[in-house]
Amino acid sequence: MESSMRKLVTLFSLTLLLLTACQSSETSEATAVPPNPTLAQPVINTAVPPTNTPPPPVIEAATTDSIQPTVTDAPATAEPPTPTPTVTPIPESPVSSITLEPIISGLLQPLYLTHAFDERIFIVEQAGTIRILQNGELLPEPFLDIMDPVNSNSNEQGLLGLAFHPNYQENGTFFLNYTNLNGATTIARYRVSSDPNVADPTSEQILLTIPQPYENHNGGMIAFGPDGYLYVGMGDGGSQGDPEGNGQNTGTLLGSILRLDVDSRDGSYTIPADNPFVDDPNARPEVWAYGFRNPWRFSFDRLTGDLFIADVGQNTWEEVSWLPAGASGGQNFGWNFMEGNHCYRSGCNPADFVPAIFEYDHSKGCSISGGYVYRGQQFLSLYGNYFVTDFCTGTIWSVFQNPDGSWQSNTVLESRLPINSFGEDVNGELYVVARTGQILQVRP
Repeated sequence: MESSMRKLVTLFSLTLLLLTACQSSETSEATAVPPNPTLAQPVINTAVPPTNTPPPPVIEAATTDSIQPTVTDAPATAEPPTPTPTVTPIPESPVSSITLEPIISGLLQPLYLTHAFDERIFIVEQAGTIRILQNGELLPEPFLDIMDPVNSNSNEQGLLGLAFHPNYQENGTFFLNYTNLNGATTIARYRVSSDPNVADPTSEQILLTIPQPYENHNGGMIAFGPDGYLYVGMGDGGSQGDPEGNGQNTGTLLGSILRLDVDSRDGSYTIPADNPFVDDPNARPEVWAYGFRNPWRFSFDRLTGDLFIADVGQNTWEEVSWLPAGASGGQNFGWNFMEGNHCYRSGCNPADFVPAIFEYDHSKGCSISGGYVYRGQQFLSLYGNYFVTDFCTGTIWSVFQNPDGSWQSNTVLESRLPINSFGEDVNGELYVVARTGQILQVRP
């Protein structure tokens, strides 16, 4: 059964995945159902979970205080003072080039990778499986196989996102973002079994189902922020140009990044009390930020907590936007008034929207795949650089914030690989996930 299913999946891989590209050649689909979530009455939660941001890595240097000798009648018996380590920030500078070191190949339509707070790497395959890379070897049995309820018939459908709970080592829970057989976005909770390398497929608890009017622009990214809440990226629902106006409508969950408290004992979710629209009767309280076309991948800087969001463009511009740690939410990122830092509709005012810190036009690619800020310890020359790529050309850029707050970018590699995503291991080392079935590590 598994073999036949994998053969079927392989046939679909002949169609190049333009996860989130959907340019002017996109074909509109008929609306299936109104894009409203299934949850009727979200509960506002006034509790604030503890922050789970890892402590910053440091370079330690020993220093010895200057000690003046004291003249006494008796010989001194005190031990000399112990050298006190001082915290020295790791130097940061913009990167001009990188290489990619192959780690593994032979995967079936891999889309993403992450970790469960240990040395294993968990790899998401689009058709509905999660594989484990352990000690450089791909384990033969999947961590999870949910191919039956997952709809991966379209290029932008399938098992799209994975996030392990910050307390996974204690509670064994993790979360998935996938499109179900009706094409709706499904956010679900699962648990690991007694075998740490095998999840329990019967443990599913569906938290949220969001009908999609079209097959494209499903978003797919889920990640826990440093505040302990789950962030969910939702595209505008698809077609071209956002025909339903979802990007600028906070009354729908589409075209937004959602912020959810997923620690309810009954398996549901609640709304953080400081979500920006909890008191707006015309808005969904789950919405944390809006004005997105298709935020396929976003990430939090594990050191600073800053948020980087890569939003796929329509006709001309691909973009990365940034919010500093502690931003209160409620920001409007512009779509479909803006595409990148340019008006998509006449008469727009760019000052009304969060600007992009990095953008490129379609002479350089067609679909952006967002990445991470490097915070590993293996290659300190990469430290502090955010890496991003284009799926169609394989061009990789570094984006770096200067001391004065401005941003600069460099083309660091022409990989020619169809890169779906970046991924981060427990140590902050970075990898790229290629549609060709490869995982490669980012190196100087």
